[in-house]
Amino acid sequence: MNEQRVVSVSREVHADPQVIFDLIADPAQHPRWDGNNNTQEAQDSERITAVGQVFVMLNTSGNMRDSQIVEFEEGRLIAWKTGPVGEPRPGHIWKWQVEPKDEGALVTHTYDWTALTDEKRIERAQSYTPEALQRSVDRLAELAESQA
Repeated sequence: MNEQRVVSVSREVHADPQVIFDLIADPAQHPRWDGNNNTQEAQDSERITAVGQVFVMLNTSGNMRDSQIVEFEEGRLIAWKTGPVGEPRPGHIWKWQVEPKDEGALVTHTYDWTALTDEKRIERAQSYTPEALQRSVDRLAELAESQA
């Protein structure tokens, strides 16, 4: 089976790069820009500032998920591995990159499931197409641009 296990999309966003990054790094903001309507609310989460931090989300199907930050560079890069609370994370990574430009930023959103081995999660992982990721980038852009 020839499947794409790293999906990535980019878009120019005409907003302050720090505003964009703050929306991503604050778990409480995720439901506002989640274009796939997976997240319902953050649970006792604070804005992310470093690798190793964990935030917990209630998703729209009523399940709790925790996400551990695996990459972080303030204002530019944040990535996390997600899984059921209290269980090992199954190996997929969500990544956001914000590259400052003259009039805003180039925002890149990547879903990498190359390390996903849990067969029960493969079908769900396959649903994260470029179009699915683009919905989140577009909603994030609308939100950030409206704050300009």
